[in-house]
Amino acid sequence: MKSAKTLVVILIIAALAINVAGCGSPKTASEPTNDMPSISAVDLMSGISQTGLNGKSADADFTAIMADFSIELFKNSMTSSENSLISPLSVMLALAMTANGADGETLVQMENLLGGGIPLGVMNEYLYSYVSRLPSEDNAKLNIANSIWFRNNENRLHVEHDFLQRNADYYGAAVYSAAFDDQTVTDINNWIKMNTDAMIDEILSEIRFEHMLFLINAITFDAEWANMYWSTNVSQNYFTDINGEKAVADFMRSPEYQYIDEGVTQGFIKPYAGGYSFAAILPGEDVSIEAFMDTLKGSEFLEMINRARSNNSKVETYMPKFKYEYEIQLNSVLAELGMPDAFDDDLADFRKMGTSPVGNLFISEVLHKTFIATDERGTRAGAATAVAIEAHSGPVATIWLDRPFVFAIIDDTTNLPIFIGSLMTIK
Repeated sequence: MKSAKTLVVILIIAALAINVAGCGSPKTASEPTNDMPSISAVDLMSGISQTGLNGKSADADFTAIMADFSIELFKNSMTSSENSLISPLSVMLALAMTANGADGETLVQMENLLGGGIPLGVMNEYLYSYVSRLPSEDNAKLNIANSIWFRNNENRLHVEHDFLQRNADYYGAAVYSAAFDDQTVTDINNWIKMNTDAMIDEILSEIRFEHMLFLINAITFDAEWANMYWSTNVSQNYFTDINGEKAVADFMRSPEYQYIDEGVTQGFIKPYAGGYSFAAILPGEDVSIEAFMDTLKGSEFLEMINRARSNNSKVETYMPKFKYEYEIQLNSVLAELGMPDAFDDDLADFRKMGTSPVGNLFISEVLHKTFIATDERGTRAGAATAVAIEAHSGPVATIWLDRPFVFAIIDDTTNLPIFIGSLMTIK
């Protein structure tokens, strides 16, 4: 076997996740097949149809915004000692849908994070056009699906029609009214499973009393390599992990012609059939992945890829076959990146989304799950993002029964005391 120094260690860059997207207008949902579950919740899209609108073509400004968001999100959510994988596009779409219900300082923070200060209305147009024009072909299938689930209880939640309409217009979101019981948990997980080709089969384990809405995005990517690997191109060698431990892995060999050469940092770009590519970046031996990502900026990533696109230098590559899942709660990451108010039950302002007599609406969780499998044929990848909206108010006062007090046991009809007493001491 070759020495460990000659092995190519692959870093899954956010470019892969960013390419995990859908073509055409985002789909409202996938039709269940014989081996897929069904959904019992009421789909309200029949009353909220897409209206004619104009998008805004992806330009240099949008590309820079998405690159910055992707790299910053990845570097702040990656796990230093384990495999990591996110889909920045999935997170972007779920948060953009949510932002359409935000107002005040909450909206300002979300606009700054998602669009670098570009107004949300413009980002809606950018994302609509970007997603609509992403290719999908037989050998490179893409699917995006968005949905909004809200508690079917007028006494606890009022949802603004304009909020639902904007998300139907720009994101093709299905709108479900549900009881928010155990069946709704099953329905949401079934929706995720259907729209990730069963790569991700669960994102929720429960729905709490305080939950009012869920805004969910699902993405699937299934593409063949433009030049597939043959069995004769697969051989075993050692993969050295982050702790320096070696394990035998199957490596796929191929010549590629988009060589990343940044001095110490090297890598390559391998095309898929149908308009997508896999980018692999290998930092120098003395540079950790974490240290490399800490210094990487979105603009630098784009420049690195552009230089490789024009390089046309042949490079011999060896890539391990791999498959894994990843999940993360993004609350702290997104708060640190600039939108803390959305997670604060007092400061969050989602009045454009709706209102609840229970209390103020705020984001309680942003859940993100991913899956990837790469082999001789190509790559399958899936992502799901769920934004959970809760409502509850804080206590109006705090009472400590730490001194003598009176108590009573009363009947509920008359409120008359059946027992009444005082506690003067605890013996």
